Amino acid sequence: MSSSRRRPAAAVALTGAISAALITTPAASAANGGDPARTITHDRAIGPDLRHSASANWAGYAASGGGYHSVSATWTEPRVSCRSQNTYSSFWIGLDGDGSSSVEQIGTEADCAKGSAAYSSWYEMYPGGPVNLSGAISPGDVIRASVIYNGSGRFTLNIGDQTKGWSHSIDAHLDNPALASAEVIAEAPSDATGVLPLSDFGTASFGAASANGTGLGSFNPEPITMTSGGTTKAAPSPISPSGDFTVTWHSG
Repeated sequence: MSSSRRRPAAAVALTGAISAALITTPAASAANGGDPARTITHDRAIGPDLRHSASANWAGYAASGGGYHSVSATWTEPRVSCRSQNTYSSFWIGLDGDGSSSVEQIGTEADCAKGSAAYSSWYEMYPGGPVNLSGAISPGDVIRASVIYNGSGRFTLNIGDQTKGWSHSIDAHLDNPALASAEVIAEAPSDATGVLPLSDFGTASFGAASANGTGLGSFNPEPITMTSGGTTKAAPSPISPSGDFTVTWHSG
């Protein structure tokens, strides 16, 4: 896979009803380091072909080969350790992005801005920009999310905080989706300058990850380690057949 930061154009439009307000939350504002000019995105995988198990921005698992119509997982929102540097991390499930130029994804954010942690949720029909969602998130909250392809370019993206009891369901549209892969990922988000410093999130625990209604582990998915300049930034544990695994932070 090319390491280019090129973001090809695609027709992305939101349609239908959204179950709850989409807003720019205080956490989302903190997530850009207090700089309103900074736009953070959750990118497709950057780096060599993921079958080589390395990426500059992803750590987790991706099942490839095409024919994916749904993906889901739960995870526990990790607690980030903040210092003086602004850092960023996101945790999400999605379709596409491994060898395709779009990603249909939904997840959470755990960032550090001026020494303080900020937690939020979002969805993104990449290369379209992210949309922040309302609802407080705290470390230790159990998050459940899914992305479902309904045909004719229509997607339903769901996310809920099972600890706090809120949820969102979003209808979105993307012309000619590749449906090439299904993934569950911890990511170092990007902005216009490239991949951003990764927050120290300790260990993120994912559970019941599935694709097309079957445990992700049964697809023999590729483990992806996040690396930069020969340094490991985050790495996954082995995945169980039912889709349970962890991703552990190593370096920002």
